Amino acid sequence: MDLAYDSDISVVAALLADRARAAMLTALLDGRPLAAGELARVAGISAQTASSHLARMLDGGLVTVIKQGRHRYYSLKGPEIGEVIEALSRVSPPVKVRGLRQSRDAQRLHRARTCYDHLAGEAGVVLYAALVDGGMIEPNGAEVTEKGSERLGDLGIDVQALRKGRRRFAAPCLDWTERRPHLSGALGAAITARMIELGWFERGSTRRVLNVTGEGMRGLADSFGCVLSE
Repeated sequence: MDLAYDSDISVVAALLADRARAAMLTALLDGRPLAAGELARVAGISAQTASSHLARMLDGGLVTVIKQGRHRYYSLKGPEIGEVIEALSRVSPPVKVRGLRQSRDAQRLHRARTCYDHLAGEAGVVLYAALVDGGMIEPNGAEVTEKGSERLGDLGIDVQALRKGRRRFAAPCLDWTERRPHLSGALGAAITARMIELGWFERGSTRRVLNVTGEGMRGLADSFGCVLSE
């Protein structure tokens, strides 16, 4: 029998086709490792059931685990897994919002959040547009200009070192809430990490949410010409 494809996507699709596993993977889009107990609570399942799901995802190459004493901490195996989940979010129906708290959390996620390890949401797409319009990255988002290298260097980001890494350097990633691109890849991750270090963004109480600070509003405007709505 002739095959019309060269990758068996059904294996990964089967792992994703479970609400509990999907909930755990989405929680790991925060970019930080989580313990099995935390993932069980996120998914609303028992610790034993969570362990079974995590074992399947480990075997399937979706997550990785770090052991520290008696504890095991899980994270997505790599940025490409986050990209798959983000892409599926764009073609999936939205979760029904039930109550004021969920509504507020949804608004915060739309405004600014992490997509694995880079900035997403309204803040992410506005920053990407500012970098392109300001001549700091090429329109396709895959390369940094001389002006961009200098501006990022002023913030302590070594663009040349990022280019030499094994991870894809930079690329536009279509945002699932805004339907416009934000910046992914090693460059997107480095910019996001540096902005958090500088105190421009703070991690919110809701998983994945980032809150822009007053200093961040000023820094984004001064460094990139990026103006976020209040």
